[in-house]
Amino acid sequence: MEYAKVTAEHLNTFESIVGADNVLSDADAMEQYSRDETEDLVYSPEIVLKPQSSEQIAAILTLCNKEHIPVTPRGAGTGLSGGALPIYGGIVLATEKLNKIIELDEKNLQITVEPGVITQVLQEAVVEKGLFYPPDPSSKGSCFIGGNIAENAGGPKAVKYGVTSDYVLNMEVVLPTGEIIWTGANVLKNSTGYNLTQLIVGSEGTLGVVTKIVLRLIPYPGRTMLMLVPFFSAEKACEAVSAVFRAGITPSALEFMERDAIDWTLKFVPDISVTVKDDIKAHLLVEVDGNHEEVLLAECEKISEIMEGYECDEILVAESAREQDELWRLRRLVAEAVKSNSVYKEEDTVVPRAELANLLKGVKDIGTRYGFKSVCYGHAGDGNLHVNIIKGDMTDEKWNNDLPKGIREIFELCVSLKGTLSGEHGIGLVQKGYMDIAFNEKELEIQQEIKRLFDPNSILNPGKIFT
Repeated sequence: MEYAKVTAEHLNTFESIVGADNVLSDADAMEQYSRDETEDLVYSPEIVLKPQSSEQIAAILTLCNKEHIPVTPRGAGTGLSGGALPIYGGIVLATEKLNKIIELDEKNLQITVEPGVITQVLQEAVVEKGLFYPPDPSSKGSCFIGGNIAENAGGPKAVKYGVTSDYVLNMEVVLPTGEIIWTGANVLKNSTGYNLTQLIVGSEGTLGVVTKIVLRLIPYPGRTMLMLVPFFSAEKACEAVSAVFRAGITPSALEFMERDAIDWTLKFVPDISVTVKDDIKAHLLVEVDGNHEEVLLAECEKISEIMEGYECDEILVAESAREQDELWRLRRLVAEAVKSNSVYKEEDTVVPRAELANLLKGVKDIGTRYGFKSVCYGHAGDGNLHVNIIKGDMTDEKWNNDLPKGIREIFELCVSLKGTLSGEHGIGLVQKGYMDIAFNEKELEIQQEIKRLFDPNSILNPGKIFT
């Protein structure tokens, strides 16, 4: 695909649309907007635009569609699959100024927001009203709701409460051709026509630019209890996960961290006071929530009994809110700790939870064959294992040429276990070469035809998801 360059005439037009202060082309801006949190990849845009309304975005996309200028929508830049990287140059469309909470409808338990609202800001705003927005990715303190929608983000609470798509009722979307549409209705049930809302969620900014979002909320659970469970075997820890659900308990979070993940995090954040015995190989972090303490205590006792059947050591129960916060801080900082240690690639594998032990064993076996080390952690309760592949002392040749074969084997293993390539990070740039593992030719063709229908000139986030 041939794309046009941004000319001085285009620049003048963009300034007339969004204002000169919202058109950036200096070196510092190009550096900032040329990367996200995906490995060490860098792709510089030609300019950055910061619109403040859907009408401005419509005018930008109308012009870019006509002139064949590529446009890469961007939220907070916390993505891990290269979704916000402007690989063809062109324009980065930054949504950070679309950051208003438009309406909090307490009667209907709904909130309408713009895409640049930070996830944690939204959560805290609704908690004040006794309401709950459960999706909580590790980057919730900085990521935007718009980015969560693009990737269908999940996080620890997904095991009980679901992912972003389970909370989106309706959206205003600007199409690549410049038209503005609403995808659904502000209702809990909707069997009217095709479900465009769910099509847009998880489409990684390739079908349209989301400018307003209507989210459903639920009542906030009044109490939580949190346990850290150490295991002498990482595979036994994985086996224990599905046993909890088979016993009729649905935790509000069930997280897995193997030994290296905890060790590296404790070195990265030395003020966290968690002691790990030498013979411990993995931990499960298990949370239950609700409104009745006696029910939660009974669930914790039952979970403890189950864990003891899978060779666990002494279970730590967080006795205070401060201890809970510290344990969650440990879990949420794993990714940063791993990133600080080495060049790495993160795979976002997901399988049925009962297959988690088989996935972990397979990942380790593949690493042995290809000569790479992996540090694994993730949302065990929904079978979502983050596999961080560490370069360590691998040569550049092996890293660049042999490693992709090992990654392909990991994804083939996931699919053979009835899983797939990504649970919450998306395909973006870095995983698109593996889509043939998850989909046959016809399935890929259908998805590509949807892209062409929405974006006939392929100007919106081109080069993502499909090769």
